[in-house]
Amino acid sequence: MQVEVVTKIEIERPLAVVAAYAFDPANAPHWYQNIQSVRWRTDPPVALGSEMDFVARFLGRELAYTYRVVELTPNRLVMATAQGPLAMETTYQLQAMGPARTRMCLINRGAPKGFAGIMAPVLSGAMKAANRKDLVAIKTILETQGQ
Repeated sequence: MQVEVVTKIEIERPLAVVAAYAFDPANAPHWYQNIQSVRWRTDPPVALGSEMDFVARFLGRELAYTYRVVELTPNRLVMATAQGPLAMETTYQLQAMGPARTRMCLINRGAPKGFAGIMAPVLSGAMKAANRKDLVAIKTILETQGQ
């Protein structure tokens, strides 16, 4: 069963500021509540083909996986698992809503297998709840930066 979770928020910061922060994997543990660590496999900064090892805690389990950047533009970053327990793709899509306002859309899609596949509806709900909290966290960080 395919899982797709789409979550959006508007951030009172210019698109370039949101992209610079959100597209830097080193910042992920600061705004993703479930991400415990990120370690670069390739040299920073983020670029097409970059790889990073993520360690996360989700639904009471520790997950270790490698993400590879498969698309990168000034307003879009797409990472797909190169290795890990779930085949997942994470997309950050940004849209300028004005000179100092950005809509950030976080999209997670994947095809859980085995027991995780059976639990897909629960997994999807938990991901949506976590993503909402994560987007509120990044909004708070970015809107209070430099104040």
